[in-house]
Amino acid sequence: MGSKADGHSFPSPVASGRKAKDIIDTARENVAKMIGGKPQDIIFTSGGTESNNLVIHSMVKHFHQTRPSAGSPADLCSPLDGAAPHLITCTVEHDSIRLPLEHLLKERAAAVTFVPVSKVNGQVEVEDILAAVRPATCLVTIMLANNETGVIMPISEISQRIKALNQKRATSGLPVILLHTDAAQALGKRRVDVEDLGVDFLTIVGHKFYGPRIGALYVRGLGELTPLYPMLFGGGQERNFRPGTENTPMIAGLGKAAELVTRHCEAYEAHMRDVRDYLEERLVAEFDKQRIHLNSQFPGTERLPNTCNFSIRGPQLQGRAVLAQCRTLLASVGAACHSDNVDRPSPVLLSCGIPFDVARNALRLSVGRSTTRAEVDLVVQDLKQAVARLECQA
Repeated sequence: MGSKADGHSFPSPVASGRKAKDIIDTARENVAKMIGGKPQDIIFTSGGTESNNLVIHSMVKHFHQTRPSAGSPADLCSPLDGAAPHLITCTVEHDSIRLPLEHLLKERAAAVTFVPVSKVNGQVEVEDILAAVRPATCLVTIMLANNETGVIMPISEISQRIKALNQKRATSGLPVILLHTDAAQALGKRRVDVEDLGVDFLTIVGHKFYGPRIGALYVRGLGELTPLYPMLFGGGQERNFRPGTENTPMIAGLGKAAELVTRHCEAYEAHMRDVRDYLEERLVAEFDKQRIHLNSQFPGTERLPNTCNFSIRGPQLQGRAVLAQCRTLLASVGAACHSDNVDRPSPVLLSCGIPFDVARNALRLSVGRSTTRAEVDLVVQDLKQAVARLECQA
């Protein structure tokens, strides 16, 4: 309605709708630019969990949709005869990857291989991924950076090897293997480029780079080169791939946060690395090398610039006990989104070869864009006093 008889005017619904569409389009462009992709390949979602589930369930459905029908001549001579779709991941993935895959396994809807990470470098090894491939393999999903250790996974190398393997598989009538990476932890802390990575899918999570708590999914050549099947059905938004009325303010916030990352990522990264390195120097200086174990430092392995995972050795210095004694520090003992296991060490650290008694004492500290060295000094002093109090109680 454009106007009222009393003289008050209101914006036209058509004009308001067009403005909302323009805001969403701009945000889509900004998110795409942040990762070196195309705007038409970005789908907005509620967050990383939805994006990850959307990829996994799409690939299972695509496997069944593209298989020869049962009893057809093609099916009778196929190495895929009777096979379930097979997906490959690693043992340190976020729960929004691990749990959907475990659910599919339990329902016998898919076969899944969980490839262990190296206890030497904390990474999944490219050769181990390739060795896990089967005729029915349709997806490899490996996070770009681990959320507890900060270790960067070799996604580009995995992509190159899978691309070469796909050329051979095509001649044998085997399904193409697509590659997904959950980039939630890496965005805003290092440059992320889908062309360099060579991935087919990439998960984006807003609150990890100072945006609102929504997300997005990058799909290379959405609907043409790379299949995607909706999990929801409704009003046709997001080209029917993710229907539901768009949350325009949250999408606008995501786009603005992405714009800032594109503009300032190198500065953010340099600042966080400087402060994080200073934090680790202070920890070693205050507690000495024998007492401090830096759980996220693996020789020759690249990691995110903001992440410091460490343990202070001592029988009564479990991570939760130390945090309970701290007056200033706010931190977690593992992944903040699933840190309810009271006495159990992080499965991620155990998978990376960190000894049980060391992993049990782990604390994960993350520095941010505005963290200062003075704040680091306060935190280290707080930790030192907390440890002293615990040791006096023993």
